[in-house]
Order: sequence, then C-alpha cells, then structure tokens
Amino acid sequence: MTSLNLLTLPHWPCAYRSPQGNGRIRAFPSDFIVEEMLSFKPSGEGEHIFLQIQKINQNTEYVARQLARFANVRQRDIGYAGMKDRYAKTTQWFSVWLPKGEIPIWSDFCIEGVQVLSVTRHARKLKRGALACNRFVLTIREWSGDITQTLETLQALKAHGVPNYYGEQRFGREGQNVRKALAMFEGEKVPREQRSIYLSAARAFLFNCILAQRIENGSWTTGLAGDVLMLEGSQSVFACDDIDDALAQRLANYTLHPTGALYGKGDLLTQSVALQLEQNVFDAYAPLTQGLQTFGLESARRALRVNVQALTWEYDNAQATLVLAFSLPAGSYATAVLRELIAYSS
Repeated sequence: MTSLNLLTLPHWPCAYRSPQGNGRIRAFPSDFIVEEMLSFKPSGEGEHIFLQIQKINQNTEYVARQLARFANVRQRDIGYAGMKDRYAKTTQWFSVWLPKGEIPIWSDFCIEGVQVLSVTRHARKLKRGALACNRFVLTIREWSGDITQTLETLQALKAHGVPNYYGEQRFGREGQNVRKALAMFEGEKVPREQRSIYLSAARAFLFNCILAQRIENGSWTTGLAGDVLMLEGSQSVFACDDIDDALAQRLANYTLHPTGALYGKGDLLTQSVALQLEQNVFDAYAPLTQGLQTFGLESARRALRVNVQALTWEYDNAQATLVLAFSLPAGSYATAVLRELIAYSS
C-alpha cells in the first residue's frame, strides 16, 4: 500500500450468517437512544460540578466546548467519560472544575437540542472510560427480510456475544479518518485537537483487520496458541502458550476473551500463531504501523468478543419495525450488534 487512494474500508466479515434483513436506522434521533451509566456514584461534594445532560443531534466535543464557554473555564477543566453519537438522543455526564467563584445557573445553559437533567458534585474530574456500560434502545424502521432467521441470530448474539469491532463512527465518513491519519504520517499538518482522532482511527482499522482474520479462521472465541486473554469485566490480560482444557472452558463460559492488538510502541505480548497473524496484518499496512510508532502511542489489547447484556427485542410486522434494547461496556459499539443482523442505511 503506497497510495492514500488505495486505502478503503474493507467489508469486515460477520461472525454469524450474513444479515437476513434490511432496514433504516436513525430515521429520527429517538430511534437511536444511548444512556451512559457511570462506574461510580458522584459523592455530592467537591470542586467538580457533575452535569447529566441529554443531547439530541449534538456531539460530545461541541457540548464540552460550550460548557467551558458558559462556565468561563478552560477546555481542559471539562471532563466526560466517552464520546457519544451525534445523530441520536443521548444522555451523558460532564464535569466542570469550579473550585471557587460564582456558580453558573445551569438552567440558563441553553443550546439547541441540549438539556441539563441533573446537577451534583464530586471530588475528582470525570475521566475517560469511567463507565459501567452504555444502554441502547434502537429502532430499525422500514424492515424487510427473513425475520425468522434474524430472530435466530438475535438468540445467538444473546448467548455468544458479538465481534468487538470498532464502529464506522470511529473511521469518519467513507473511512476519511484513516486516510487523514496516513496523510498526517506523511507530513501533512493537522490541527492538534484532530490528531488523537486520526491516531485512534488508524489503530482501530488495524484491530478490525486482526479481528476479521480471527473470525475467518474461527478463533475469535476459542483462542489461538500464543494468545493474550482478557478477563471479562476488566482490562486485565495474561499471555498463554496454548489453550489447554481449563482455558478452553473459561473461554466457553465467557469469563475470558481472546484479544487483539491496539498497535503502538512496546511488546504486543502475543507469541507463536497469534503473533504471526497479527504481524501479517501489520506488514500489510506498514505505513499505518510506522506512523503509529513515530507518534509514540503505547501498545494495548482489546477483547475480540463482547457480551451483549440484557438483550431484548420487539418486532412489529404491521409497522415494519424491530426495536432492540441492550447494554455494552464502554468502548464497544452498538453498530457491532446491528451489522450482524441487518444491512442498514442511516
């Protein structure tokens, strides 16, 4: 790969049968509802104001900038746990560091599509990733297809989880964030606030390619020799020489998950067969890996599989709608669930 024009997002494979339905998502903001659940309860005391905000068709960074302006604080004094979809109805928390001075009247924070739902305090800034989960309610309209097979796939997702792909939101329209990352690696000047977006897109692209290979060889749930495994519900990992019976049982019980590399400086931790598979992907996209090395990101691991918690569904044949409700841990994408079910348009 020597040209930016050669890099397009591939159609990464699904884990189950090909989607047996078609439908439309985000016909209305209320068709894509996301509620953020913090991993802790704010104490009610401290120098950081915690605001629970509902937003419709507004992105997280824009709301954070407007909060900083409204409260007359620096941008770095605003905290939030994660980015949320713009074209959706989302509820998330923000923190504002106000150690002294006059407290703003938060009900006067008026932006189109934004509403402050509750206000409290906490001793520390809200950090990225400080989430228990995100809860989703998704309405798929204009449904057509084989509903029987789709419901069978839903049962499989509920029982066995889904591939933990990064969603298309991470890559920008038509994968432009990955192309912009390549341009940045080749020396193009990029605004500082955009760098992390492009770096994250490059790492996510490589991860998805690794996951695609693991789906194709059937090892995304069962593990490979030399794999790195992650404990369910944590970021703790350990390397294994081989998948023995005890590890195979824990993988089958979903208390362990195989992982894929988030490329960067440092040891990948994989060995043997798993290492060779990852290295083949990195070699195929050398301009991305070389660029990530140059920018100094540290390597990390991400689970290849994610459990879909509290998954329910309701199909209305007369209205041609399928409504899904479920929870996912921080960093996992609702579109990873949708792509296993339907070929969708927004």
